[in-house]
Amino acid sequence: MMSMVKRLGLAMGLGAVMCLTACADKGTPADKDAAAATATRADWGALSDGSKVEAVELKNSKGVSARIITYGATLQNLMVPDKAGAPGDIVIGYDTIEGYEKTPNYTGVTVGRYANRIARGKFTLDGKTYTLATNNAPNALHGGVKGWDKRNWTITDVKTGGDTASVTLQYVSPDGEEGYPGTVSAEVTYALNENNDLTISYKATTDKPTVVNMTNHSLFNLGGVPVTRSALDAYVKIESDAILAVDKTLIPDGELKVAGTPFDFNSPGLISERVTSTHPQIIVGNGGIDHNYIVRGGLTATPKLAVTIEDKVSGRGMTIATTEPGIQMYTGNFLDGTLAGKGGQKLVKYQAVAFEAQRYPDSPNQPSFPTTRLDPGQTYTQTTVHHLYTVQ
Repeated sequence: MMSMVKRLGLAMGLGAVMCLTACADKGTPADKDAAAATATRADWGALSDGSKVEAVELKNSKGVSARIITYGATLQNLMVPDKAGAPGDIVIGYDTIEGYEKTPNYTGVTVGRYANRIARGKFTLDGKTYTLATNNAPNALHGGVKGWDKRNWTITDVKTGGDTASVTLQYVSPDGEEGYPGTVSAEVTYALNENNDLTISYKATTDKPTVVNMTNHSLFNLGGVPVTRSALDAYVKIESDAILAVDKTLIPDGELKVAGTPFDFNSPGLISERVTSTHPQIIVGNGGIDHNYIVRGGLTATPKLAVTIEDKVSGRGMTIATTEPGIQMYTGNFLDGTLAGKGGQKLVKYQAVAFEAQRYPDSPNQPSFPTTRLDPGQTYTQTTVHHLYTVQ
């Protein structure tokens, strides 16, 4: 089958798209006079302490919509038509705020102050050692016990009408929160346009030297949610020649060229065929991929193509373009069936796959990695674009 897979188009920039098979949508800009993207704001329940949670639904005329909730600045729902035109949600998560608050599992959330792992929960900055919670023993993970994914963000701006609808959310993280230095003001904007681009943009500033590494942790199943098929029944292409190999605690300890390994997605590959490998790095990942791909081009000012994923049965496809030097691919290896998600469905292994655009794991302890340091007067930025299309 793979001999039939061919490249039909590549439009770089915010509408980057590369089809593995024939595409119905080649990224042609919509007629702005014919349609408009909208944003609708509404209440979405309350947290256990009574705090109100809000939702903003972004919708375009092509049948794509995205619901963002303030708790965790979370992508709660992403509706995308299949090849027959039937809409389906493609992100796992929860139907109500109670699920996100009581049984969090990094489903669609904005991760910070530091995405991914920091070895042994310690790093040194300007001669001072900072100690973090080892909430993924023996390491720190995704910002700590109560990272930004478990904070109720504030909506600061909503734009509706025209080619693009958007929502901007803000969270101010105080000095010392979860052990990190500096008061950091963080901002994330979700924008949906008539070209089926869901763009997530980040900004952060600080009043003291600190480290910042943000990402979105959406777990996708292009076949639709509730899930009827494994998320690994999809073909993936990744613009990368190497991954960061990891030790048994999933901390980077070297670089592994992907050629000749199950991690090589330079030609489109079926994910399920890779995670059955007995490669030592697959075994370390609990029988799957949980590794940072070094994206060709490194850290860039504008997004470059990083990932293409297509589900042949539903006909849904997605490209991911990012300014970041790394993409953490995670095949849901640690979903163990103990939590119930949307529709009451248990969240089980391989049910979803994530592609988290970010700087490298453990960068504060590894000087050769792209820096995650942020100083006063600087602004951390990141832009990642998810372009959605159908495959014929």
